[in-house]
Amino acid sequence: MSARAKLPIDPATGAPLQPRAQPGYYPGYHVMSQAAYWDEATRKVVTERVEQIPPIRFFNEEEARLMEAVFDRLLPQDDRDEAHRIPLLHYVDERLHLGVRDGYRYDGMPDDDEAYRLGMEGIEAMATELHGGAFAGLGLREQEALLKSLHDNTPLAGEAIWERMPAHRFFLMLLGDAVGAYYAHPWAWDEIGFGGPAYPRGYMRLERGEPEPWEVAEQRYAWAPPPDTYSAGFEDVGGEAALLCAPGQGGTH
Repeated sequence: MSARAKLPIDPATGAPLQPRAQPGYYPGYHVMSQAAYWDEATRKVVTERVEQIPPIRFFNEEEARLMEAVFDRLLPQDDRDEAHRIPLLHYVDERLHLGVRDGYRYDGMPDDDEAYRLGMEGIEAMATELHGGAFAGLGLREQEALLKSLHDNTPLAGEAIWERMPAHRFFLMLLGDAVGAYYAHPWAWDEIGFGGPAYPRGYMRLERGEPEPWEVAEQRYAWAPPPDTYSAGFEDVGGEAALLCAPGQGGTH
């Protein structure tokens, strides 16, 4: 699968939208430009998210390759250039390495470490049984089909593994980790126009959704998902055809 085939599409021209340093509807907005207005502890924490990427310590090399491919499909960043992709794998690896937990566990789910080990084994088993190769080497749609089967709690293969853990619960863990890591990063704040930490300055615009003086106005643009993805399909929602958009990529308006 070429990188070009993964790019979102300009609906007006049918041409791929090229990756950019800052996707989203707030061009020119950079939350880090406001760091001087934060208290020292906040400034340190947020700055480290940009400047200090944690090393890989939980996953081995083969596992890291698999999970990189999984996170690339759960929360695609093909609209970002290589220098500005948020390192989801590194932050999830850090959580698992440090033993950070939510403080609760669903019935039937093992500890997070074991859940990831089982889940990785199950994903690779599905890829091998159905396609004869590793998940990371499959095409875009094949990868998405396998992950969708976990979401639907109907894994397409590897039954012996998924009998030991609810597939949909594992999918929710994966998605929660990906989304949590993504939207904790300042580059994602730029993408959605989030004003960043409000302490000690606070917010002024409390009505009508107006931007703060240091923010920028929203500038929407139309896009469509890559054609060879599940996101390019349509689903009837409330009697209207709604485009299913991949997480983190925006939509047509």
